[in-house]
Amino acid sequence: MRLMPALLSSALLATPLFVHAQAAVPQERPEVAAAAKAVQQKVVAWRRDFHQHPELSNREERTAAKVAEHLRALGLKPKTGIAHHGVVAIIQGGKPGPKVALRADMDALPVTEQVDVPFASKATATFRGETVGVMHACGHDAHTGILLGIADALVKMKADLPGSVMLVFQPSEEGAPDGEEGGASLMLEEGLFRDFKPDAMFGLHVFSTLQVGQIGVRQGPLMAASDKFTIKVKGRQTHGSRPWGGIDPIVAAADVIGTAQTIVSRRTDIAKLPAVVSFGAIKGGIRYNIIPDEVELVGTIRTFDEGMRQKIFGDLKNVAEHVSAANGATAVASVPDNDGNPVTVNDPALTARMMPSLKAVAGADNVIEPPLQMGAEDFSFFAREVPSMFFFVGATAKGIDPVTAPSNHSPRFALDEASLDLGLRALLQVTLDYLHSPTQATAVVDAR
Repeated sequence: MRLMPALLSSALLATPLFVHAQAAVPQERPEVAAAAKAVQQKVVAWRRDFHQHPELSNREERTAAKVAEHLRALGLKPKTGIAHHGVVAIIQGGKPGPKVALRADMDALPVTEQVDVPFASKATATFRGETVGVMHACGHDAHTGILLGIADALVKMKADLPGSVMLVFQPSEEGAPDGEEGGASLMLEEGLFRDFKPDAMFGLHVFSTLQVGQIGVRQGPLMAASDKFTIKVKGRQTHGSRPWGGIDPIVAAADVIGTAQTIVSRRTDIAKLPAVVSFGAIKGGIRYNIIPDEVELVGTIRTFDEGMRQKIFGDLKNVAEHVSAANGATAVASVPDNDGNPVTVNDPALTARMMPSLKAVAGADNVIEPPLQMGAEDFSFFAREVPSMFFFVGATAKGIDPVTAPSNHSPRFALDEASLDLGLRALLQVTLDYLHSPTQATAVVDAR
């Protein structure tokens, strides 16, 4: 059974903004700098190859095959076919030590690319019954390339490596197609941590709202819980010239959408924590002069608090049913229509402890605390199982304002490939610092 988002305690939500580790800020490890330099061109090439050949969630066959092929070339024995196309390999160090897991997601989005680069995607696929363009508009191609580079680096130093590292190449982070399961929750259901339970897990995400060279991380809640909903508004078909001869589900659906905006703006205490209700698709009708029988609405709910989450579920269902009824229609509201993603929560102690590692590679001034993010991540399922830290790596080129830069999921999302180098160095530094000093640095709160 998939885990549902849990109520975040007030203590966790009150995690201090400023936490320091007792240990001095370390320098970047020489082996990290050397490894990044050695694999830089390969990481860029992998990223461009994956970018040019994107695959939708639960369809990552080519990507998974390429990943497994390279891991075998390194002498590893990857397990494939986990949660459909997941690939997992373990690098066993030559010395005793802790267990660490590193994750990269592999899937792309149903987005038609509008970025003018030689390796732009021309791929298409079928999504929700329609032919769509496919693009790595979120940066998972970068994540996969970075983790392959880290695999190269760790294999070369494994004789002196204390402990072991699990490499998790995850499919379907963007969500499985309708009627399917996938992603992090399915990997866990299929026993990802059954024989290898990590002591800590790390992941990263390239992010358009940060400048290249910056890293964003915060303790406690980082990214929202996400839930998908489907509302079917049912009327009665009639000719467009005789609307009184039927019941118009389009008008009813429009009223549902409009009234639903009051759920957050008038019924939710957003002074406590933010929340979002957004409609992402409307589908109904096929001809200009025929009022259809039915309109389907799909969308997303984002929350950080379980009580707010449940209340929004009830409010949206109530709006859908009663506003439809006021228009003479009926509504079947599946709110939510799947298990959704929990809140992504960074373990406060682990995050405080690894902060010096991030500062060592990016510079102290370039490691910032971002605000709560309404975007969601199914890395949250892993973070519910083991202490974890997830951080953002700036992807927007110098000279471009991150505030106005095309965002993740945009057809114009443009990754500055300098982010690949920082992402690799940050994730590798964090991994090595943790393995070499598994009990180092307890957190102390700055009383300011």
